[in-house]
Amino acid sequence: MAEEESAVKEPLDLIRLSLDERIYVKLRSDRELRGKLHAYDQHLNMILGDVEEIVTTVEIDDETYEEIVRTTKRTVPFLFVRGDGVILVSPPLRTA
Repeated sequence: MAEEESAVKEPLDLIRLSLDERIYVKLRSDRELRGKLHAYDQHLNMILGDVEEIVTTVEIDDETYEEIVRTTKRTVPFLFVRGDGVILVSPPLRTA
């Protein structure tokens, strides 16, 4: 790979280097995605493939007032992610 292609000069460069790799995306409303990044744009709209979605909900028990934390998982073949809901994008771990 050429030196210029692997250089990170802007934040979106890190996402460009993660194309066709599995990434982690944290969304609003306690949602997390792990999937293969197929495409993105400057608004952070993304198309992910082979996605695992984890939704965390916290409910309060009416009688004991204890927090009940529930996580729901599902897999989706392809998912369009709207960029305004994205909080964090983590590229795959790279070992030197």
